[in-house]
Amino acid sequence: MKRILLALSLAGTGLLVTPAAVQAQEVKPELNTAPPGTAPRPATPPAPRPAVPVPAPTEEPLPAPTVKPTPNSPSGLEFPKGTSAAEQPKEQYKYFLYGNVGLGYTTNNTVYGQIGQLSASIGPSIGYRVTDKFSVGPGISYTYNNYYFEGGTRLKRNSLGLKAFAQYTVYKEFFVHAEYEATKAESFDLVPASPTTVYIVPTKVNYRTPLLGVGYRSEISDRFAADIVVLYNFNNGYKSDGTPLSQYGQPVIRFNFLYNLKFGR
Repeated sequence: MKRILLALSLAGTGLLVTPAAVQAQEVKPELNTAPPGTAPRPATPPAPRPAVPVPAPTEEPLPAPTVKPTPNSPSGLEFPKGTSAAEQPKEQYKYFLYGNVGLGYTTNNTVYGQIGQLSASIGPSIGYRVTDKFSVGPGISYTYNNYYFEGGTRLKRNSLGLKAFAQYTVYKEFFVHAEYEATKAESFDLVPASPTTVYIVPTKVNYRTPLLGVGYRSEISDRFAADIVVLYNFNNGYKSDGTPLSQYGQPVIRFNFLYNLKFGR
């Protein structure tokens, strides 16, 4: 009987000791892995990220574009109010080369018979635009004359001179052209030998020739243009002895070519 009671006592003591030992084994101390001198950081779980709201798809049509093409703006981009592509200011050039090729023919009845004059001229100039409409410039000129005398005699003469011109645009492509030329020309004198005979004596003379007329300009590109100019020669005609007053005929028709220079803009 004593053995039975001893066995039951030992069994009860084991039941009391076993839960405490198990609990002691399950609780383990947490190691501090932080550097010396710093307090251990508590292990906290990361905060959850807020969800981004996504709008639900709709079947509504996209708004119509506000930029619409027009005849003046095919791309739909408009210029500032009051202007269009054609009205945008063009680049202005202050200096330009201005050369001309001229033709003229005139006849005159003198006491020695009829005299015909065919003239051809070239004249390069440098122009300067004082304003958008007004231009001036100096130049040189060369003129070739072929005179026809009654009876079949011909005389060829050459002239070289200096000139200055001015132009003013009146309306769009139309302009007024004025010019003054001082020329050292080869001319002739008519010396009567008898009532029916006249000697043609070549000579040299200085001419002063004012010209005035109108022209029309055709722009070929931004820097190149072509003009046609018709001028009235205020010094046209012949003296009483039959000698000419100018190296040009009447009217003076010129074909001018303009080339804008890049410097001086």
